[in-house]
Amino acid sequence: MTTALITGATAGIGAAFARRLAGDGHNLVLVARNEKRLREQATELHDRHGVEVSVLVADLATDDGIATVEKRLGDRTHPVDLLVNNAGFGNKGEFLEVPMADELTMLKVHCEAVLRLTSEAVKGMRERRRGGVVNVASVAAFVPRGTYGASKAWVVQFTQGVARDLAGSNVRLMALCPGFVRTEFHERAGMGTDNIPDWMWLDADKLVDAAMKDLARGKSLSVPDPRYKALMGVAKLAPRNLLGGITSKTGRKYGPQ
Repeated sequence: MTTALITGATAGIGAAFARRLAGDGHNLVLVARNEKRLREQATELHDRHGVEVSVLVADLATDDGIATVEKRLGDRTHPVDLLVNNAGFGNKGEFLEVPMADELTMLKVHCEAVLRLTSEAVKGMRERRRGGVVNVASVAAFVPRGTYGASKAWVVQFTQGVARDLAGSNVRLMALCPGFVRTEFHERAGMGTDNIPDWMWLDADKLVDAAMKDLARGKSLSVPDPRYKALMGVAKLAPRNLLGGITSKTGRKYGPQ
């Protein structure tokens, strides 16, 4: 049986990946900060699917937390075959309204942790000539929207670049770029969601199903919904200065309240 490690595993997209992968028969390593929630989730997935589920309490906003997960990924006696870098968060407010410490923490989680964990995982995968990494980004990567969008753009560029470097190694890397997903993300950031149109919301389980199909097809980029594929097509055609103004207004309309 293969093993998948998922960061940010206790809620939202991470929890959906855990359910899907456990249902497919993968053993799991679940990573998050809340030990109680991790253990409850591990027990439920083990009892329901009969897979082995271990938990790793780690805060990826800290060097110690990242190092803890790196150590598990580097364990050659219990290899990880699929890494899902899902941990992430949003900050409420526009640029200069958000404390610099919070901006730097976002870069730590979204960029440094993804870089270090991907690197550690891929070393063993390349040696074994099998494995995969899914780095959860966002459609915000494709529009000019502050630190969050910039960090997710980095995830996309990094993932696709590494995927190109590892071509022929049987190691697959994919950046997953969802839109609005019904999770705890906005609540944790203190963002209002009442003014987000219903058609823009995605279901986490359906999103993960689409993502796993794209990974199996060998895609290095997944925008797993026709609605968002269409929106991203329009974004590519729009002039950058016009797009910047539109996305800024959209951010104020659909973002923090």
